[in-house]
Amino acid sequence: QVQLVESGGGLVQAGGSLRLSCAASGGTFNSYAMGWFRQAPGKEREVVAATSWSGIITYYADSVKGRFTISRDNAKNTVYLQMNSLKPEDTAVYYCNAEVNIPTMRAGRPRLDYWGQGTQVTVSS
Repeated sequence: QVQLVESGGGLVQAGGSLRLSCAASGGTFNSYAMGWFRQAPGKEREVVAATSWSGIITYYADSVKGRFTISRDNAKNTVYLQMNSLKPEDTAVYYCNAEVNIPTMRAGRPRLDYWGQGTQVTVSS
């Protein structure tokens, strides 16, 4: 069983930056694709960024392209989400996810279904 613990959320003004971290324990971190999802009140959970096990392949939702960067450090069992130029519409609870690969993560038909507890990001206007 894999445990995922997010950190780094908080309150920031529009245009500001935050870096989220997700530390994994258990399992084999460097065999998983890792992703960041978010869920705003009244909206469905959506994937915003994902990275393959090697970090070579990445995916970004159109709404965050050019502003967010996902990265991972397999030696530290940690995945990061650098969020720049934040907007009020980025306000949500952000969740870390581990899956077998990026297409499975995006398809919404999980095979591993490992999730963190979430961290709140609030962007004020």
